[in-house]
Amino acid sequence: MQALGITREIDESGRFDSVRARLSALDRETQGREMRKLGAAPDYIVGSAHAVTDDGQIVIGSGSGSQLGAYAYAGGNVILVIGHQKLVRDLDEGLRRVREYSLPREYARMQTLGYPGSLLAKTLIIHHEPSGRIKVILVPETLGF
Repeated sequence: MQALGITREIDESGRFDSVRARLSALDRETQGREMRKLGAAPDYIVGSAHAVTDDGQIVIGSGSGSQLGAYAYAGGNVILVIGHQKLVRDLDEGLRRVREYSLPREYARMQTLGYPGSLLAKTLIIHHEPSGRIKVILVPETLGF
């Protein structure tokens, strides 16, 4: 989302009620529960995934799981912007991609920001979304990892 300028537009343009901007104003130590509730069920959530299988299953790995509830159920509208390099043959390949490709890169990225690294604590697999609440935008370029 950062590479496309979407994060900046949502968080800084003033055109949107950015949950991320509201979260940054809260204190994690004293307002952690409020933060989790605020992020759990936004009207819109824009994000990505780590893999999409040939038959349309979506694989998302997370260290905290903060976005997974909104993706799986509580978000009113889910928009996933996914680079073409994340298309995989099947679920096994998708899960392997998360562990062996995405996680090491995220680990290194977090270290460059001064954090100890990252971990894969939770994985969401979306097999089907009957309501049409989830929209996937496949981008014909390499985005994220």
